[in-house]
Amino acid sequence: MQALPPPPLPAVAPLVVAPSPDRSVATTGDLRVAAALTDAQVRVDSSFRGASIVLYGAVFNPTTEPADVVVVVRGPDAPVRLVKKTRNMGVWLNSRPVLFEGAPGFYMTASTRPLSDIADFGQLRRLGVGVDHLRIDAPEESRTVTRYGVRDVVVSRLGDDYLDWRRAVIRLKEAAALYDTDPQGVEFVDKGLFRAEVKLPTVAPTGKYYAEVWLFQDGEPRSVSNLTLTVEKVGLERDIYEFAHRRPWLYGVLCVVLAALTGYGASRIFSRRS
Repeated sequence: MQALPPPPLPAVAPLVVAPSPDRSVATTGDLRVAAALTDAQVRVDSSFRGASIVLYGAVFNPTTEPADVVVVVRGPDAPVRLVKKTRNMGVWLNSRPVLFEGAPGFYMTASTRPLSDIADFGQLRRLGVGVDHLRIDAPEESRTVTRYGVRDVVVSRLGDDYLDWRRAVIRLKEAAALYDTDPQGVEFVDKGLFRAEVKLPTVAPTGKYYAEVWLFQDGEPRSVSNLTLTVEKVGLERDIYEFAHRRPWLYGVLCVVLAALTGYGASRIFSRRS
């Protein structure tokens, strides 16, 4: 008895693997930047010693012209009160306080090279990029006028000393590591891929932070990516913070009572030892 031959296998179309494109078809003609944060939320408690967050992204550049990346991170605004020591009849006294209505509690810039090499003064000033172009609300008792054909020029009671006071705000923030400028803080780790590090000090204010990632080419801003970062208190610190802001009078009374009890307890202990 002769065995029958096996049935023929069904015909299968050959598998063709298409070559992977160099870039997404949807962005072939676009010059743009995309970015993200490794952590968009920072929790502050009693053990907080600062934080380091990596901002990373990609540049989609279909042209042969090189492009620069500038990262700007700005924290919540808050009033800044300054006084200056003045000598009067041989005695050093505090001058009349100057209150800036709002300045960023945190501000940093990082770029692929110095900002002055990336764009001109006018572009940086218009975008508010860089500490020298940082928008700080003028002190109280300011007014706006029109000068040299330019509207809304801010004139404060400080007059010619306004720039000196403004520099003092920036200098104090830099000393506290709250303002930082890194002309080489953006690093390209691969073709089109970059990273930058955002360092938050221990005294970083809580609230919402805004990050702007600018893409410059030929001195002009071509694209921007906007991100948000939240720094918030947690645990007992948050409860005390919220209680102090919701019940300021009661919080003050409790602090006075606690201080009085502490002083009384300390005096009793030292009186027994003596």
